[in-house]
Amino acid sequence: MAYFSKNKVFHKWRRLKLLFRRLDFAQIFPMLGLISIGILFIYGTGQQTGDPTALHFWEKQLGWAGLGICVWTFLTFSNYRSLRYWAIPVYIICIVLLLYVLSSHGLKIYGAKRWLQVFSIRIQPSEFAKFAVLLLVSWLLSMKFFNANKFTTLALLAIIAGIPFFLIFKQPDLGSSLVLIPTVAVILFVANLNWKFIVFFALLGIAVVPAAYPFLSHYQKERILVFLDPERDPRNRGWNQLQSELAVGSGGMTGKGFMQGTQNTLGFIPKTVSNTDFIFSVIAEETGFIGSASIVILYVMLIFSALRTAIMARDEFGRYLSVGIAAIFFTHSVINIGMSIRIMPVTGIPLPLISYGGSFMITSLIYLGILQSIYAHRKTTFFSESD
Repeated sequence: MAYFSKNKVFHKWRRLKLLFRRLDFAQIFPMLGLISIGILFIYGTGQQTGDPTALHFWEKQLGWAGLGICVWTFLTFSNYRSLRYWAIPVYIICIVLLLYVLSSHGLKIYGAKRWLQVFSIRIQPSEFAKFAVLLLVSWLLSMKFFNANKFTTLALLAIIAGIPFFLIFKQPDLGSSLVLIPTVAVILFVANLNWKFIVFFALLGIAVVPAAYPFLSHYQKERILVFLDPERDPRNRGWNQLQSELAVGSGGMTGKGFMQGTQNTLGFIPKTVSNTDFIFSVIAEETGFIGSASIVILYVMLIFSALRTAIMARDEFGRYLSVGIAAIFFTHSVINIGMSIRIMPVTGIPLPLISYGGSFMITSLIYLGILQSIYAHRKTTFFSESD
């Protein structure tokens, strides 16, 4: 009996070593790099502003990153196929939480109800709702009887994405709700959506965008108008983006040095956004073009690793999850950097793994943990289906 027990332990250890060898370090290096950069500059912005609360934000971010890496590790060494059984429960829970946020229990900050207060922790359910939609859509389309080119399938997916889209939009959080569109669209494209549907949805989108304008809240309309006309309200609605653009431009090639940026130190970039939505402009001012380009390269590596994992995935479920995750990181990084350099309107979308915030840090590492699991299982089944 002792022999068989030792033999079983040996085989388990051998499988674990084999799994370690199959980790995707093209993902791990940029992931750790971006997290480190985020914590470093969250620390810097806190020191520069001198705000007693902001001084400790980097410690909280470090804690969120540590918790996220624990979740990442668990998912990395798990079988991603088991997520199929959680797709519907996770989606239902997220819808309930979004409804709860819109009720009187939601925490209202700067005119928006986006958070739930759980003891001393703020949770943003919209970030988890993105994951829920990604998981459910990927699972459904991986089933043989769910054909992406059937009207019933498209209608069902529209409902699945539409419910959280509407609830997030009502918070109001237009930026987070819009992320759902490219996520589902990319998965459908990979699922061999017919070109006639692609053209139809593209034309529908072009028609819906102007038609949806009257339904936007006042501040959302103002953001769009200020983006189109920078001189419309430079001291109010356009202030953050104008100062962000100045910060990026003043960084030059090598930057002014860590914690030497004047736009943040002197308060031109408000402390409420210098470590969240506009942290890229702080980094650009202090590290210049070289630092900014390095961050872009890290995101390219991360997205490349997701797309490579999609190509190598052993099944459709893994493939759809991978491209959906790539779409989420691409959308967030492009929009956030774009609004910092004034090529996109301000939407309040955080920069993945860098911006301050626990919910998005946790969900980002959930995505990357799932990617690692898909990559590890690309050739050999390390765990049985029952695991």
